[in-house]
Amino acid sequence: MGRILNTKQATLLLAGVVLVATGLAPVGVMILASFSASGHLSTAHYIEVLGNPRIWVLLANSLILATLTTALAGIGGVSLGLLLGKTDVPIRNALLAIFSIPLLFPPYMLAAGWFEVIGRSEWLFGLPGAVLVLSTAFLPVVLLPTMAYLRAVSPALEEAGRLIRPWCEVLRGITIPLIAPGILVSLLLVFLLTVGEFGAPLFLRFDVFPVASFTQFAAFYNFGAATAAALPLLIIASFGLVLERLLIRAKSYQFRGRQNYLRIPLGRQGPVIAVAVLLMALGLIGFPIGALLWRGVSPRALHDAWNRAGASALRSAAYAAIAATVVTGIGLILGYAIERHKTAPWRAMDGLSFFLFTLPGTVTGVGLIVLWNRPALNWIYATPAMLLLAYVAQYSVIGIRITAAGLKQVPPSMEEAAEIAGVTWGVRMRRILIPLLAPILTTAWSVTFIFCLRDVSLPLLLAPPGRDTLTARTMTLMANGSPELIAALCLLIFPLAMIPLAALAAVSRLERTT
Repeated sequence: MGRILNTKQATLLLAGVVLVATGLAPVGVMILASFSASGHLSTAHYIEVLGNPRIWVLLANSLILATLTTALAGIGGVSLGLLLGKTDVPIRNALLAIFSIPLLFPPYMLAAGWFEVIGRSEWLFGLPGAVLVLSTAFLPVVLLPTMAYLRAVSPALEEAGRLIRPWCEVLRGITIPLIAPGILVSLLLVFLLTVGEFGAPLFLRFDVFPVASFTQFAAFYNFGAATAAALPLLIIASFGLVLERLLIRAKSYQFRGRQNYLRIPLGRQGPVIAVAVLLMALGLIGFPIGALLWRGVSPRALHDAWNRAGASALRSAAYAAIAATVVTGIGLILGYAIERHKTAPWRAMDGLSFFLFTLPGTVTGVGLIVLWNRPALNWIYATPAMLLLAYVAQYSVIGIRITAAGLKQVPPSMEEAAEIAGVTWGVRMRRILIPLLAPILTTAWSVTFIFCLRDVSLPLLLAPPGRDTLTARTMTLMANGSPELIAALCLLIFPLAMIPLAALAAVSRLERTT
């Protein structure tokens, strides 16, 4: 029995070590290196970088952009979540699909699309344009969780409220307070993702703080200055982690995963509202994507794009598939430990994964370079393994959180019965939990694949020469490529994004037939 427990503990510990080694260790080494100058302990890098007034202007720009983006994405996401998740509005699924499209590609694609619609306008190439692009790109980050939380609220509470109050008061007094902590976590995530966003502001020529760290490394190859420039981002991500922990602890309700939730009837207003929301969706997403299609879907443009970036596109799919597989495996193990054991060390692992997810890619990338850029480790540093390590560090939270949520629906008694019968932990995982969690694991793999596929800053920093990804290739060609080429390059990501969607569809069909 002791050997069995040791095997289980060793597996859980190994997964934790992988997360620490790929994520926390590079950040720690980077911070230590930033206090060294000419082999001596020094704060010279921080004095040099943080003493520059322009750094604080960039930080202010990032915070203003994040605040406005969070406000707009929050208002839009919560409103649409209530409409699509709580009412009987027609064409709900179609509207949800349209608003979720920005999750499939990097935000700079929306910026490129709006450039095709508006042209080189001062309005677009500035704060208003950046807010428009990022609030549209991150709106699903609020919309989808809001709908999920609404479906999990117990209908009995709302039915009791409906006996004496109209729906608007029930929503305001019962439903929204119940889901408020979850909504606040999604808003916090939008804020942190916007603070760390790199590609869209770079395309729109709006100076933000993550560019400072990237410039110090890419232009001057100054590790110390790059770390010093990243310090405010580290602090913001740390505060974000603390707030997320407080919000999770503040939850005084339990989601029950029920499907028989109540819907609000809209009556004759339903079709009118559906048309209005559809027009908004087409305006925010259809116009820019349609403009890219109009400009880029031509045999010549697509042929040129494939010649210049076809290999990069294939590499993107391969890198994303490998990283998603590793993240799903780590997520299964750590999600199991977090959900089943619920001890402080495993909760700390969950917090670490969230912290690494919200940490800007420029910071994660520089940290990995500081750690691995050594002659003895060149067999890793000079290969795509660096990018895969970064993907695992950045996106492990996806596998962990989705697996932990799935395990809430699997009674521990099933595993306990097998354990009493003498079935080893490895066999229980392989024969019981993994088959039961197959749809959840497929979802985790698919979401991770998409996030890796759309990442910009990590490939720009870590992909070896000649082995770049489609997003990095597109960003580098944007400086001097023709509009037709750029539009066609942006469109290449869509067939790649169909890979995880096809996997989800296949699992869904398999579930219906079994």
